[in-house]
Amino acid sequence: MKRLGSVQRKMPCVFVTEVKEEPSSKREHQHVPSFSGQHLLGKPPNQPFKVLATETVSHKALDADIYSAIPTEKVDGTCCYVTTYKDQPYLWARLDRKPNKQAEKRFKNFLHSKENPKEFFWNVEEDFKPAPECWIPAKETEQINGNPVPDENGHIPGWVPVEKNNKQYCWHSSVVNYEFEIALVLKHHPDDSGLLEISAVPLSDLLEQTLELIGTNINGNPYGLGSKKHPLHLLIPHGAFQIRNLPSLKHNDLVSWFEDCKEGKIEGIVWHCSDGCLIKVHRHHLGLCWPIPDTYMNSRPVIINMNLNKCDSAFDIKCLFNHFLKIDNQKFVRLKDIIFDV
Repeated sequence: MKRLGSVQRKMPCVFVTEVKEEPSSKREHQHVPSFSGQHLLGKPPNQPFKVLATETVSHKALDADIYSAIPTEKVDGTCCYVTTYKDQPYLWARLDRKPNKQAEKRFKNFLHSKENPKEFFWNVEEDFKPAPECWIPAKETEQINGNPVPDENGHIPGWVPVEKNNKQYCWHSSVVNYEFEIALVLKHHPDDSGLLEISAVPLSDLLEQTLELIGTNINGNPYGLGSKKHPLHLLIPHGAFQIRNLPSLKHNDLVSWFEDCKEGKIEGIVWHCSDGCLIKVHRHHLGLCWPIPDTYMNSRPVIINMNLNKCDSAFDIKCLFNHFLKIDNQKFVRLKDIIFDV
């Protein structure tokens, strides 16, 4: 698989942004199902302000040579990482360390103080909630004296390994099999860019990559995958869906592209720059709605190509790998049309 940038920290917007003190419209029309006894991963409820893009391209974007960058689809899910754990490739879930109540209060007072000093000083050992023993900081996290430094939001981005029987990460766990060291991945078909493919990919092929987990119980399921009875989740490598024929990097041109083009029916754009920097724009930055009824991801046919003959009888009958083996080599009009006959 072609490797582009890895998502190890918060991505800046391609435009200079401004904050408007009015409620955000993020997901205001989206119904997030609550499945009894199941863990639903989602983003926080509506924030009381909007972050909107101006027409000025940011200095960070210009410094990263944004005009030569590779534009890709920003996928709406939860971020994951593949790296070694217990001497084998493992899927890791995003877990940011956050300050305790006392430290958070001090930090908020600092942010809203009119006599704002230049820098807020953290005591990482005392100010933050304890992390699981196996937690690791994200790769690009700055460190001082061996301690990770919080970002501008007061968080320390990091990862925890997805163990098979951990209920908190059951949806992450559903897309990997550690016995055979494989993962369920959605990407372009190698011989047809207009066709999507779901396949079992060796975790070793994904080492040191970040991916997006999408599906039934992630962020309100904007792509309409699976059902309450038969949840469906998949991994998408970051940068997997490159965008062709993107308009010029102008505010109005991008708004028109998102609104009028079939390829623009996506959550946003992530530019992968030559220096490894990632720059984004979200539909909400441009005052546009997300989620939307008909996404570009659901406009293309998808084929199942598991190629797992040696494992045919080795999977639990209820696991996703077994369900996909039953429909192996079948082609569907859209992702949301995949239904398991069980």
